[in-house]
Amino acid sequence: MSTAAERLAAVRDEIASAPGGADATLVVVTKFHPASLVEELAAAGQRDMGESRHPEAREKAAQLAHLGLTWHYVGQLQRKKMRQVARYADVLHSIDAPELVDALEGGESPHEIPVRDAFVQVNLTADPGRGGVQPDALEALAERVEASPALRLLGVMAIAPLDEEPASAFARLATYADRVHRIAPTARWLSAGMSQDWRVALEHGATHLRIGTAITGERPTTP
Repeated sequence: MSTAAERLAAVRDEIASAPGGADATLVVVTKFHPASLVEELAAAGQRDMGESRHPEAREKAAQLAHLGLTWHYVGQLQRKKMRQVARYADVLHSIDAPELVDALEGGESPHEIPVRDAFVQVNLTADPGRGGVQPDALEALAERVEASPALRLLGVMAIAPLDEEPASAFARLATYADRVHRIAPTARWLSAGMSQDWRVALEHGATHLRIGTAITGERPTTP
Protein backbone atom coordinates (compact mmCIF):
# COMPACT_ATOMS: atom_id res chain seq x y z
CA MET A 1 0.00 0.00 0.00
CA SER A 2 1.49 3.36 -1.06
CA THR A 3 2.35 6.07 1.43
CA ALA A 4 1.31 9.70 1.21
CA ALA A 5 4.85 10.63 0.22
CA GLU A 6 4.77 8.10 -2.61
CA ARG A 7 1.40 9.35 -3.83
CA LEU A 8 2.71 12.91 -3.65
CA ALA A 9 5.67 11.98 -5.84
CA ALA A 10 3.38 10.26 -8.36
CA VAL A 11 1.01 13.22 -8.60
CA ARG A 12 3.91 15.64 -8.91
CA ASP A 13 5.29 13.62 -11.81
CA GLU A 14 1.88 13.59 -13.50
CA ILE A 15 1.49 17.35 -13.11
CA ALA A 16 5.01 18.06 -14.37
CA SER A 17 4.41 15.99 -17.51
CA ALA A 18 0.98 17.48 -18.25
CA PRO A 19 0.64 20.48 -20.60
CA GLY A 20 0.84 23.63 -18.49
CA GLY A 21 1.84 21.71 -15.40
CA ALA A 22 5.51 22.58 -15.14
CA ASP A 23 4.83 25.94 -13.50
CA ALA A 24 1.70 24.98 -11.54
CA THR A 25 1.59 25.28 -7.75
CA LEU A 26 0.40 22.12 -6.02
CA VAL A 27 -1.60 22.76 -2.85
CA VAL A 28 -2.18 19.55 -0.89
CA VAL A 29 -5.48 19.74 0.97
CA THR A 30 -5.11 17.95 4.30
CA LYS A 31 -8.53 18.58 5.85
CA PHE A 32 -9.50 15.94 8.45
CA HIS A 33 -6.02 14.41 8.31
CA PRO A 34 -3.66 14.56 11.32
CA ALA A 35 -0.68 16.86 11.65
CA SER A 36 1.56 13.79 11.33
CA LEU A 37 0.50 13.39 7.69
CA VAL A 38 1.35 17.03 7.02
CA GLU A 39 4.76 16.39 8.56
CA GLU A 40 5.24 13.38 6.25
CA LEU A 41 4.41 15.49 3.21
CA ALA A 42 6.66 18.30 4.39
CA ALA A 43 9.52 15.85 4.81
CA ALA A 44 8.95 14.87 1.18
CA GLY A 45 9.38 18.49 0.13
CA GLN A 46 5.78 19.72 -0.02
CA ARG A 47 5.51 23.33 1.17
CA ASP A 48 1.96 24.42 0.21
CA MET A 49 -0.81 22.98 2.38
CA GLY A 50 -4.55 23.61 2.12
CA GLU A 51 -7.20 23.59 4.82
CA SER A 52 -10.89 24.45 4.84
CA ARG A 53 -12.02 24.15 8.47
CA HIS A 54 -10.93 27.03 10.65
CA PRO A 55 -10.41 25.38 14.08
CA GLU A 56 -8.53 22.45 12.57
CA ALA A 57 -6.46 24.70 10.31
CA ARG A 58 -5.53 27.01 13.16
CA GLU A 59 -4.37 24.12 15.33
CA LYS A 60 -2.26 22.55 12.58
CA ALA A 61 -0.67 25.84 11.63
CA ALA A 62 0.29 26.48 15.25
CA GLN A 63 1.52 22.94 15.89
CA LEU A 64 3.62 22.89 12.70
CA ALA A 65 4.82 26.49 12.70
CA HIS A 66 8.42 25.29 12.94
CA LEU A 67 8.17 23.74 9.46
CA GLY A 68 7.75 27.10 7.71
CA LEU A 69 4.89 25.91 5.50
CA THR A 70 2.66 28.08 3.34
CA TRP A 71 -0.94 27.67 4.47
CA HIS A 72 -3.76 28.09 1.95
CA TYR A 73 -7.29 28.53 3.29
CA VAL A 74 -9.60 27.06 0.64
CA GLY A 75 -12.88 26.84 2.56
CA GLN A 76 -15.72 29.32 2.86
CA LEU A 77 -14.87 32.39 4.90
CA GLN A 78 -17.14 34.03 7.44
CA ARG A 79 -16.90 37.70 8.30
CA LYS A 80 -16.76 37.05 12.04
CA LYS A 81 -13.80 34.67 11.62
CA MET A 82 -12.00 36.48 8.83
CA ARG A 83 -9.31 38.07 10.99
CA GLN A 84 -8.75 34.82 12.89
CA VAL A 85 -8.15 32.91 9.68
CA ALA A 86 -5.89 35.61 8.27
CA ARG A 87 -3.61 35.36 11.29
CA TYR A 88 -2.29 31.97 10.12
CA ALA A 89 -3.38 31.55 6.48
CA ASP A 90 -0.87 32.96 4.04
CA VAL A 91 -3.19 32.64 1.04
CA LEU A 92 -6.97 33.12 1.09
CA HIS A 93 -8.63 31.35 -1.85
CA SER A 94 -12.26 32.19 -1.15
CA ILE A 95 -12.86 35.94 -0.95
CA ASP A 96 -16.42 36.22 -2.24
CA ALA A 97 -17.87 39.36 -0.62
CA PRO A 98 -16.70 42.90 0.13
CA GLU A 99 -17.73 42.40 3.76
CA LEU A 100 -14.84 39.97 4.18
CA VAL A 101 -12.41 42.66 3.06
CA ASP A 102 -14.08 45.13 5.41
CA ALA A 103 -13.63 42.72 8.31
CA LEU A 104 -9.96 42.22 7.57
CA GLU A 105 -9.32 45.95 7.37
CA GLY A 106 -11.20 46.70 10.58
CA GLY A 107 -10.37 46.17 14.22
CA GLU A 108 -8.46 48.20 16.74
CA SER A 109 -5.10 47.19 15.23
CA PRO A 110 -5.73 46.71 11.51
CA HIS A 111 -2.03 46.36 10.71
CA GLU A 112 -1.31 43.51 13.14
CA ILE A 113 -2.01 40.95 10.42
CA PRO A 114 0.44 40.72 7.51
CA VAL A 115 -0.78 41.47 4.00
CA ARG A 116 -2.28 38.25 2.67
CA ASP A 117 -2.43 36.88 -0.87
CA ALA A 118 -6.01 36.42 -2.06
CA PHE A 119 -8.12 34.90 -4.80
CA VAL A 120 -11.63 36.08 -5.59
CA GLN A 121 -13.91 33.03 -5.64
CA VAL A 122 -16.46 32.90 -8.45
CA ASN A 123 -19.71 30.94 -8.21
CA LEU A 124 -19.96 28.73 -11.32
CA THR A 125 -23.45 27.47 -10.46
CA ALA A 126 -26.91 28.94 -10.71
CA ASP A 127 -27.36 28.53 -6.95
CA PRO A 128 -26.76 31.87 -5.18
CA GLY A 129 -26.34 29.98 -1.91
CA ARG A 130 -23.12 28.36 -3.07
CA GLY A 131 -19.77 29.92 -2.27
CA GLY A 132 -18.42 32.51 -4.65
CA VAL A 133 -19.35 35.90 -6.01
CA GLN A 134 -21.86 36.03 -8.85
CA PRO A 135 -20.17 36.78 -12.19
CA ASP A 136 -22.01 40.07 -12.62
CA ALA A 137 -20.43 41.34 -9.38
CA LEU A 138 -16.95 40.02 -10.11
CA GLU A 139 -15.32 43.23 -11.27
CA ALA A 140 -16.61 45.25 -8.33
CA LEU A 141 -15.25 42.72 -5.83
CA ALA A 142 -11.93 42.42 -7.64
CA GLU A 143 -11.55 46.20 -7.54
CA ARG A 144 -12.32 46.18 -3.81
CA VAL A 145 -9.68 43.52 -3.12
CA GLU A 146 -7.14 45.20 -5.39
CA ALA A 147 -7.60 48.49 -3.51
CA SER A 148 -7.29 46.92 -0.06
CA PRO A 149 -4.05 47.52 1.86
CA ALA A 150 -4.67 44.20 3.64
CA LEU A 151 -4.73 41.98 0.57
CA ARG A 152 -2.72 41.24 -2.55
CA LEU A 153 -5.00 40.08 -5.38
CA LEU A 154 -3.65 36.99 -7.15
CA GLY A 155 -6.57 36.11 -9.43
CA VAL A 156 -9.71 33.97 -9.32
CA MET A 157 -10.73 30.64 -7.80
CA ALA A 158 -13.65 28.32 -8.38
CA ILE A 159 -14.95 24.81 -7.84
CA ALA A 160 -16.42 22.99 -10.83
CA PRO A 161 -20.15 22.23 -10.39
CA LEU A 162 -21.11 18.59 -9.97
CA ASP A 163 -23.77 18.80 -12.69
CA GLU A 164 -21.57 20.25 -15.43
CA GLU A 165 -18.62 18.95 -17.39
CA PRO A 166 -15.43 20.37 -15.85
CA ALA A 167 -14.16 21.48 -19.27
CA SER A 168 -17.19 23.71 -19.77
CA ALA A 169 -16.99 25.15 -16.26
CA PHE A 170 -13.26 25.84 -16.40
CA ALA A 171 -13.54 27.41 -19.86
CA ARG A 172 -16.03 29.84 -18.38
CA LEU A 173 -13.76 30.43 -15.40
CA ALA A 174 -10.91 31.32 -17.74
CA THR A 175 -13.00 34.17 -19.14
CA TYR A 176 -13.61 35.44 -15.61
CA ALA A 177 -9.88 35.27 -14.94
CA ASP A 178 -9.32 37.44 -18.01
CA ARG A 179 -11.81 40.00 -16.70
CA VAL A 180 -9.97 40.25 -13.39
CA HIS A 181 -6.61 40.40 -15.14
CA ARG A 182 -7.78 43.47 -17.04
CA ILE A 183 -8.54 45.17 -13.72
CA ALA A 184 -5.31 44.06 -12.02
CA PRO A 185 -2.52 43.18 -14.47
CA THR A 186 -0.55 41.34 -11.79
CA ALA A 187 -3.54 39.13 -10.86
CA ARG A 188 -2.73 36.40 -13.36
CA TRP A 189 -3.27 33.27 -11.27
CA LEU A 190 -6.16 30.80 -11.43
CA SER A 191 -6.94 28.41 -8.57
CA ALA A 192 -8.91 25.49 -9.96
CA GLY A 193 -8.81 21.73 -10.16
CA MET A 194 -8.98 19.03 -7.54
CA SER A 195 -8.17 15.31 -7.44
CA GLN A 196 -10.76 14.37 -10.05
CA ASP A 197 -10.46 17.27 -12.50
CA TRP A 198 -7.05 18.92 -12.17
CA ARG A 199 -5.95 17.80 -15.65
CA VAL A 200 -8.88 19.59 -17.23
CA ALA A 201 -8.23 22.65 -15.07
CA LEU A 202 -4.65 22.81 -16.35
CA GLU A 203 -5.92 22.78 -19.92
CA HIS A 204 -7.86 25.95 -19.13
CA GLY A 205 -5.06 27.86 -17.47
CA ALA A 206 -5.07 26.73 -13.83
CA THR A 207 -1.96 27.80 -11.95
CA HIS A 208 -2.88 26.48 -8.49
CA LEU A 209 -4.18 22.92 -8.10
CA ARG A 210 -5.95 22.00 -4.85
CA ILE A 211 -5.49 18.23 -4.56
CA GLY A 212 -6.50 16.17 -1.56
CA THR A 213 -7.46 12.49 -1.63
CA ALA A 214 -5.26 11.57 -4.61
CA ILE A 215 -2.33 12.32 -2.30
CA THR A 216 -3.61 12.05 1.27
CA GLY A 217 -5.85 9.05 0.74
CA GLU A 218 -9.41 8.78 1.95
CA ARG A 219 -10.31 11.06 4.81
CA PRO A 220 -10.63 9.53 8.28
CA THR A 221 -14.23 8.87 9.29
CA THR A 222 -13.82 11.32 12.16
CA PRO A 223 -11.77 14.55 12.08
